[in-house]
Amino acid sequence: MALKIRLARGGTKKRPYYNIVIADSRSPRDGRFKEKIGHFNPMLPKDDKKRLGFDAERAKYWLSVGAKPTDRVARFLSTEGLVEWKHGNNPNKGKPGTKAVERLEEQREKAEAAKAAAEAPKEEAVEEAPAEEAVAEEAEAPKEEAAAEEAPKEAEEAKTE
Repeated sequence: MALKIRLARGGTKKRPYYNIVIADSRSPRDGRFKEKIGHFNPMLPKDDKKRLGFDAERAKYWLSVGAKPTDRVARFLSTEGLVEWKHGNNPNKGKPGTKAVERLEEQREKAEAAKAAAEAPKEEAVEEAPAEEAVAEEAEAPKEEAAAEEAPKEAEEAKTE
């Protein structure tokens, strides 16, 4: 049986109040506990003496028995010198999870595909424009050739008359 020194939440909605309790690690947060050794009221200002209170002797006893404090309770107990608490460093805390990274990659791929699709019609339009001009030139060329062929015929007909 692993014992924990932890906070059990009380109070009402949006008005938290915590009891510092000794509980089995398998029991629910606000469930059964062995002993209440203190209290913590986060609604009070930090310099208020009623904000935090606990029985240091009982905490020392439970620590000697093998109870492990949670991080928040260890911070409280360190003010009395019962536990050495140091600020943790988790450089990966702010990084997104694997699923979030996958979603971001999918969004980037979709955005790139949409961007490529948006650029492709512009390129095709640019490519089609010269093709249209070439088609127009080809269409004009027979007309000019036909006109050039008709002009000598007309001139010959005029001479014969």
